[in-house]
Amino acid sequence: MLKEYKTVSEVIGPLMAVEQVEGVKYDELVEVQMQTGEIRHGQVLEVDGDKAMVQIFEGPSGINIKDTKVRFRGKPLSLDVSEDMVGRVFDGMGQPMDDGPNIIPEDSLDVNGQAINPIARDYPDEFIQTGISSIDHLNTLVRGQKLPVFSGSGLPHKELAAQIARQATVLNSDEKFAVVFAAMGITFDEAEFFMEDFRKTGAIDRSVMFINLANDPAIERIATPKMALTTAEYLAFEKDMHVLVIMTDMTYYCEALREISAARREVPGRRGYPGYLYTNLSTLYERAGRLVGKKGSVTQIPILSMPEDDITHPIPDLTGYITEGQIILSRELDNAGIKPPINVLPSLSRLKDKGTGEGKTRKDHAATMNQLFAAYANGKEAKELAIVLGDSALSKTDRLYVEFTDRFEEEYINQGFYTNRSIQETLDLGWKLLSILPKSELKRIKNEMIEEFMPEGE
Repeated sequence: MLKEYKTVSEVIGPLMAVEQVEGVKYDELVEVQMQTGEIRHGQVLEVDGDKAMVQIFEGPSGINIKDTKVRFRGKPLSLDVSEDMVGRVFDGMGQPMDDGPNIIPEDSLDVNGQAINPIARDYPDEFIQTGISSIDHLNTLVRGQKLPVFSGSGLPHKELAAQIARQATVLNSDEKFAVVFAAMGITFDEAEFFMEDFRKTGAIDRSVMFINLANDPAIERIATPKMALTTAEYLAFEKDMHVLVIMTDMTYYCEALREISAARREVPGRRGYPGYLYTNLSTLYERAGRLVGKKGSVTQIPILSMPEDDITHPIPDLTGYITEGQIILSRELDNAGIKPPINVLPSLSRLKDKGTGEGKTRKDHAATMNQLFAAYANGKEAKELAIVLGDSALSKTDRLYVEFTDRFEEEYINQGFYTNRSIQETLDLGWKLLSILPKSELKRIKNEMIEEFMPEGE
């Protein structure tokens, strides 16, 4: 029989202080029975002597301090997991919200999980095809990697997230692949967009969705990515599946952390975010990877909208330190109608060289990637020169670079949100665009490779 406490001393925002407690532990699950008989749930945030600070998942509205009863469950917040979760939609706390039956659990797991021990890690080196040329070819994603997308307010990151979830696959493999999709702080319209898109395209059949709406409590927003990652780890390391975790929008997660921190009256760090923001984000991002001796893998694509497009803002800044690169969306490309508006020059996948080449993609992958980067950068410089000095200042070669840059953006980057290109199609398109330039300019590709892959007559 659990001991009941009627010693609630105060409620501050989503936090409740309970006094005269015994044997209570950090992260312990809590039941809060209101005067109406309604049961709400919470988690112990802090213990100081005989006083416990509890965060309430469903929010504090309507709580009468005098008549509220609190029970400490003696275990952490957990999630009931099963392979039957694939194809289902859950709320931010892991409860079904798709009118389907309750999950019959195979296990119940602590959602707080653990960062993967570096000694137990296997190196990420297997190619994941997203069907998006500017990612697959130029900023390659590999199994076990964490590769965030840095977006901005109003940019189409939700369409990009849905496209990756629909199209991502492991090449030349019959191993099971699943997508765990966690949406935090999104509007009802955005939730409908994701659920409708997943159902219409059939992506739902291999996906597990966790949806936390903007009007749900901030506390729930903090739990949502933990629910998603716990599910991903179960499917990967217990069911041998390759799991891609897409989390959008991490900015709303961090805003919820800031709200809780303010309610706890903690000393704020940069821009009001708690000083432990880096540590907190790392506990999520470091749950991606591969384990020695295990077939499955967890790959992460966290999506975050940079406030005021500021890449030095604490959220993208700290995320960049922890993860292995970044995909950056460009407002300039978006205004020009390029979809998806991926700015390939500042984007980076630090593990791209590990997942490419013969036997993984194609032997011309690395050479064409380097040449496309160089040609695009030269073309951008030539266009800027033309703006300052006029077209007449450009040499014949400069004009070819400008033509290459325009066609590269229009044909290569601008593939739309519903075009799924194989890596072979992307590489062939890269060669077609490189044929615009004189052979003497292709300094990053060996002659024998040019002879083998350059389209006939170019």
